[in-house]
Amino acid sequence: MNAHRGSAVLSSTAIKVQPTATGVTENNRLRLFSGSANVPLSQEVARYLGMDLGPMIRKRFADGELYIQIQESIRGCDVYLIQPSCHPVNDNLMELLIMIDACRRASARQVTAVIPYYGYARADRKTAGRESITAKLVANLITEAGANRILAMDLHSAQIQGYFDIPLDHVYGSPVLLDYLASKQLPDLVVVSPDVGGVARARAFAKKLNDAPLAIIDKRRQAHNVAEVLNVIGDVKGKTAVLVDDMIDTGGTISEGAKLLREEGARQVYACATHAVFSPPAVERLSSGLFEEVIITNTIPVPEKNRFPQLVMLSVANLLGETIWRIHEDSSVSSMFR
Repeated sequence: MNAHRGSAVLSSTAIKVQPTATGVTENNRLRLFSGSANVPLSQEVARYLGMDLGPMIRKRFADGELYIQIQESIRGCDVYLIQPSCHPVNDNLMELLIMIDACRRASARQVTAVIPYYGYARADRKTAGRESITAKLVANLITEAGANRILAMDLHSAQIQGYFDIPLDHVYGSPVLLDYLASKQLPDLVVVSPDVGGVARARAFAKKLNDAPLAIIDKRRQAHNVAEVLNVIGDVKGKTAVLVDDMIDTGGTISEGAKLLREEGARQVYACATHAVFSPPAVERLSSGLFEEVIITNTIPVPEKNRFPQLVMLSVANLLGETIWRIHEDSSVSSMFR
């Protein structure tokens, strides 16, 4: 630690991210670093690229402040920082900002923030007076910290791309989910959107599954303090229903949808989502027997306590690794992962 910070008090634990793979050459200008939010995913990405995670020290002061030091020269390098802003959201977001600032001050040629899960994305517009659009606020913070480029996966809404005044590559977890579903060869498949807002996502998903039929769950509140009325638009009787969403947070919407699909005669119900936020009581709802499988990706780490027999976790590491390489080589990424 620098001498001028010697009077500060550090907590007793310090995290040092260690390299996990070998093969990067000395003259390679690509550097890959991981924040603490999802180190296993970063390690997988590094292995795909055949390189090491860059050495970095992360410490926490007694009052909670973070200290980060890059432990190798990155002058003139293209640096990629992998850090989803998942729980604890504020800590992980602040860590990303500090990592960006550290790399910029270390004279990196270009800093790309790789954000598998973009937190604060649900407040992406004003729906009432006197409220913040946090999706835009976070975009401003990342840009002002010194990021030159963003690589994001399955943003909550496509309009968030426009909140950044720097290049943003937006890729999707759907190829990984689609490959898995295709391998299962499910009979009489129907893709279901859990709400009207997700219709475009579900339609694109259905198209990739041999133009599978589409159904929509329509939720309507008849009056204040009156329970929502749910209706299924489309035929699900005797079919294998696949509910598709970008994230599962508390699991309320997707679980209510699954109950309705069962009532309407669906033979099997599967749930697919890229981001497993899994806030309580999601695990209880998802493991209640409504679903044959809940299929998610590893953009957000899922601790052992939140795992259950129906959970299937797929890796997006190869997809992210290939995208990073294509960005570094200035080749197209938009045509591959949609």
